[in-house]
Amino acid sequence: MMSFASAGRLLFSPKHVIIINSLVTRATLTVHCRNKGEDKGMISLAHRASFDFRFRVNLRKTTVYTCSFAWPGNTATFDIFRADRDDNPKSKVGVCSECIWVIYETAPCRYRRNGGEPNCFPWAS
Repeated sequence: MMSFASAGRLLFSPKHVIIINSLVTRATLTVHCRNKGEDKGMISLAHRASFDFRFRVNLRKTTVYTCSFAWPGNTATFDIFRADRDDNPKSKVGVCSECIWVIYETAPCRYRRNGGEPNCFPWAS
């Protein structure tokens, strides 16, 4: 049985990104995620709705998925998955195989299924 700690060291480690709309204003959130080779399209999320996708980290561990987020009066961008941050045992937030992101107006926050304090990050733009 593989432990979660070793999951980040596997070649092409499988990832599951989950994005949850938790805007305090309860507005609809429009999400558009893509990487160099794949576009997930525009997704419209009602309050508390979620969108998810799965992929495997590339051999060089350079996989990045960037998402743009829009809600009334605002747009923001954030790297929802970065191999150097989310698939690196040495990063301050550690490895996630299930990367749960809760989106607030103030910040995108990565949660762990088993609880604990979330890791919130500044918007890139």
